[in-house]
Amino acid sequence: MAGESGESSPLMGALTHYSREREAAAVRARKQLGVNELDAKALSFVGEHPGVRPSELAGYLGVTSAGVTTMVERLVRRGILRREADETDRRVNHIHLDVDLAKEPWSQLARFDDTCRRIIRNLDPQLEADLAALLLQTTMAASEQAERVDGVATDAASAA
Repeated sequence: MAGESGESSPLMGALTHYSREREAAAVRARKQLGVNELDAKALSFVGEHPGVRPSELAGYLGVTSAGVTTMVERLVRRGILRREADETDRRVNHIHLDVDLAKEPWSQLARFDDTCRRIIRNLDPQLEADLAALLLQTTMAASEQAERVDGVATDAASAA
C-alpha cells in the first residue's frame, strides 16, 4: 500500500489511498446520477436542512444567488428537488429533496462512507479513539501550517 502512493509511511500511504478511493467512488456515483460535485454538495445540504432557503444554500455552497437559482431550477426540472412557497411570505421559497438519498440510485452518493462506517463500528473502541485522535491532531497541525503558508503568500502578494 505504501508503495502505491509513493509514501514510505504505511499509514500515510493508507490515508492517501483512502482519500483517492473515496473521491473516485464519489466521481463514479455523480457520473451515474448525472450530477456534478456542486449538485451533490447541495443535495447533501438540503437533505440535512429540509426547507432551506435559497440564500442559505448559496451561502453554504459559496455561489451567487443567481448561480443557486439556476442550479435549483435545473434540479427541480429533473425531479430531484422541489420548491415550496413560504406559508406567510409567498416571495420566499423553501427547497426540499424530491428524492430519497437513502434509496437507490441516490444512496450511491454515500455508499463508500456507509461501508467505512460499518467497518469502523466493529473496531475496538480504544483503537478507534486512538486513530481518531491521531487523525485529528495530524489534520489540525497540517491545516495550521497551510494557513500560515497561505497567510505569508497573501501578505507577500498584497505587498507587491
